[in-house]
Amino acid sequence: MDDALAFAPIAELATLIRRGELSPLELTDLYLERIEHYDPALNAYLAVTAERARAQARAAEAQIAAGTYLGPLHGIPLAFKDLVDVADLPTTGGSTLLRDNIAAADATVARRLFAAGVVLLGKTQLVEFAFGGTGVNHHYGTPVNPWDPEIHRLPGGSSSGSGVAVAAGLAAAALGSDTGGSVRIPSSFCGLTGLKPTFGLLPNTGVLPLDPDPRQHWAFPALCDLPDGSIVDHLEGEVAGLRLCFPREFFWDEVDAEVEAAVRASARVFADLGVYVDEISLDVLDDLAEWRSGPSTTAVEAYLYHRHNLEAHLDQFDPIVSARILDGRDTLAADFLRQLRARDELRRKARMALENIDRDDVYFPINGLCLRNTIAVNLLDLCAVSLPCGFTHDGLPIGLQLIGHPRDEARLLRLARAFEQATDYNLLTPALDDFA
Repeated sequence: MDDALAFAPIAELATLIRRGELSPLELTDLYLERIEHYDPALNAYLAVTAERARAQARAAEAQIAAGTYLGPLHGIPLAFKDLVDVADLPTTGGSTLLRDNIAAADATVARRLFAAGVVLLGKTQLVEFAFGGTGVNHHYGTPVNPWDPEIHRLPGGSSSGSGVAVAAGLAAAALGSDTGGSVRIPSSFCGLTGLKPTFGLLPNTGVLPLDPDPRQHWAFPALCDLPDGSIVDHLEGEVAGLRLCFPREFFWDEVDAEVEAAVRASARVFADLGVYVDEISLDVLDDLAEWRSGPSTTAVEAYLYHRHNLEAHLDQFDPIVSARILDGRDTLAADFLRQLRARDELRRKARMALENIDRDDVYFPINGLCLRNTIAVNLLDLCAVSLPCGFTHDGLPIGLQLIGHPRDEARLLRLARAFEQATDYNLLTPALDDFA
């Protein structure tokens, strides 16, 4: 089978499967063979579920042959980030503490995908408990960004394995989660398209939380066929006349010159598509920078959830994760509540501003830079999509982040889709010969 199918868009794979021109089992075997061939070097997967995958592929093939076609995900092989429960499989959260944590039932997102006929290839690597933007995991190893065979480049996190698996053609798409950028960062680093939906759009039942009130935002890196049919229906809509504003401040601080040039060049692409491109100043972003200098509410909530294991098994935590969680231990209740109230006020200001538009010493600074431009979207309760918009002179992907109103995913994805159709960055794939 042609390896190019491993990088084909899901819409193309779905059409071939629906017409009987592509067997779900043959497609699944293609991905499993590629995983066996490349993943020992790339380390995208924590666990490969080959037997389950082939059984699900055979079932999908039999259903389709019998005239029952469930839709565009029927027979499509995906990977799940290993904080999504799948019945009878361990959910480790990237931690050795949970190596034997066998799930009793499927997470809601997993159950819905299985009902749509999805084939599960396996569970992917992540930063321990999804708490970090670089993708580093000292327990199970850090996945390798496939765009550079000579230097172990960061894959981005925390959905590191999901990003690497899709970028290397080891899955048609993958589930990730996004509390501060954990889908958009690996999507950007690995040259993919990844969506952070509005909080609440998708359920997080059966998902291992970072904290007791998790802001887990589900997304499908490189996947446009979302469960919400109303969103899919609007992907091919007209973008001419829409307004897209580039902020004058905040996001450009400390930006690499090549990245800035590629992102600003995207404005010309959108303008040629008839989009009205403008600049805007948002004072709330300066307020957000000041807010982030205060106590971390995520660290406080994470410490509350993980306190028992931290006190009993601190030595079993990844030190770069435990250090961040322990930051929340000594935060005063009054300071924590003050931060929550200030965050709510920032969200109110952000929505009002958007209404005026048409709708270790080395590790920790790097981790902060990874999260800097993505976490603003989470804190302000907006939605966003990352998509490739160019490459550096070293051949590494550059990501463009589009941000929208809450629950405005349809328009956001329409803009992203139009950009992808006007460029070819999303069609480029890494050379994997040196990983074999």
